[in-house]
Amino acid sequence: MEKKQIEEMIDLAIEQLQYSYVPYSHFHVGAALLAKDGLYYTGCNIENAAYTPTNCAERTAFFKAISEGVREFDAICIVGGKDGVLTEYAAPCGVCRQVMMEFCDPKTFKVILAVSKEQYDVYTLEELLPQGFGPANLA
Repeated sequence: MEKKQIEEMIDLAIEQLQYSYVPYSHFHVGAALLAKDGLYYTGCNIENAAYTPTNCAERTAFFKAISEGVREFDAICIVGGKDGVLTEYAAPCGVCRQVMMEFCDPKTFKVILAVSKEQYDVYTLEELLPQGFGPANLA
């Protein structure tokens, strides 16, 4: 991925922090998902008093895209922090990693964890979920 594209994704993910609904944890998360067609889908985390119905920013972005018929993706950028202050990486939870396995090639799909345009790391999904289980296992 080009640095310019990564920086654009970081900006989009940071912009999503303002939309987080986090009255319980106060931990804001934003995500920017890049589809193979070049379009971006964004998401924020949405908490619920019952906790289980809470939805992560990553899944919000995926579900927005999937609900519009998009099924192929290149990368996602994730940012997050207490009260929306970014100080360290906010890695995707196990459920989000599993959703990524459903729709992404673990060898090529990029996961960008960022604090700023100057501080970020890029991983493959396979690095974050070794020995992952996905559609290929059921083929």
